[in-house]
Amino acid sequence: MNLKYIYFLFIDPTRDHLNLFSSRQQPKKKRKSRTAFTNHQIFELEKRFLYQKYLSPADRDEIAQSLGLTNAQVITWFQNRRAKLKRDMEELKKDVDAAKVSSHRSILTSLHEISNATKQTVSKSSDS
Repeated sequence: MNLKYIYFLFIDPTRDHLNLFSSRQQPKKKRKSRTAFTNHQIFELEKRFLYQKYLSPADRDEIAQSLGLTNAQVITWFQNRRAKLKRDMEELKKDVDAAKVSSHRSILTSLHEISNATKQTVSKSSDS
């Protein structure tokens, strides 16, 4: 541990220990606030996404200008939308796989019930 730090914390309690590292810290960049897209912008972006998952720079410029967005916003929207599509497809695959397992179980249960019913019928007829 840094001896200067120990000195300031334990020997000089009047020293503001919160400012010890202020000379080392760089000012943080202020992040841009989240963009609230209008319904029209979302509709047009989704419409384009239906048939074009990746945009050329020219397409991106055209969409950005027509919708009043920046290129970065269009890029980010398409990246996020592709990620959402991937998540949705993986979830759908899990649902299909689960349905297959459930379907197989119900078929096996039905076959088992039919087999038991057949055995009971055969044993009743042989008892007679």
